[in-house]
Amino acid sequence: MRVGLGVRGAAGEDAHRVRRVRGVLYYTSREEHQDLTIVVERFPGPETPGTRTYVLVHGIGVSSRYFHPLAAELAASGRVYLVDLPGYGSAPDPRRDVTIADHADVLAGFLRGIGVPDPVIVGHSWGAQVVSMLAVRHPDVPRTVVLLSPTLEPPARTAGRAIGHLLHDALREPWAVRWIAFTDYLVRCGLRYLLRQLPHMLDDRPEERVARHAARTLVVNGDRDPIVSTPWARRLADAHPDGSFREVRGPHVIMHTEPATIAQHITRFVAEAG
Repeated sequence: MRVGLGVRGAAGEDAHRVRRVRGVLYYTSREEHQDLTIVVERFPGPETPGTRTYVLVHGIGVSSRYFHPLAAELAASGRVYLVDLPGYGSAPDPRRDVTIADHADVLAGFLRGIGVPDPVIVGHSWGAQVVSMLAVRHPDVPRTVVLLSPTLEPPARTAGRAIGHLLHDALREPWAVRWIAFTDYLVRCGLRYLLRQLPHMLDDRPEERVARHAARTLVVNGDRDPIVSTPWARRLADAHPDGSFREVRGPHVIMHTEPATIAQHITRFVAEAG
């Protein structure tokens, strides 16, 4: 495994690219885990004792781009890593089938490689499925996880219903989110890879894992989300012995529409854990 993430200094001497979003500097680089490659964006954050590290994991078909507003908010209080999983965003197509367990294993390898103690892992939509898989398969990695707009409800886990809910949500999202989703689905991920990934999402049962993993869990959902209903999201939180639930305004991509509120919920949840 190779780690080349620009973590040695604020100058970003290891980074492939240096950029800014909302006035916050971040670095982009790649990491290889066996035959799979991820792309990582690192927001350095303040260098103070006890600074927390947040790792943000995107949903199916899209990339870490729609996490930028939340990353900028969280970077005020901690280090932030945005991950493009294999085949998504800027990460190269792995040219083979990649399961949710494979994605979780790659994420675990990355987290062990950077050696950050007690990271807070945040997954959105399908990314929440990857994060819950990570918590079960690699219980030594996360002690705190956050599931945003967590996943489809069991009756909706068919291709037709999933696409229908997605189109319904598109009507409620701002144009910026629609553009990110459109270009990520069709250009950066591509329909061929997306269609290979879709059965893994639909066949998965994350609600069974949430009840089993030891990581402290926060579930956050939007009050206008046509993909994930509030009762279903609350049920996921209640399934965990140390689960909490928060509801915010907005449709499915709540970390883009309500980044400041989401950041407050996450940082308060982490602070309560001590």
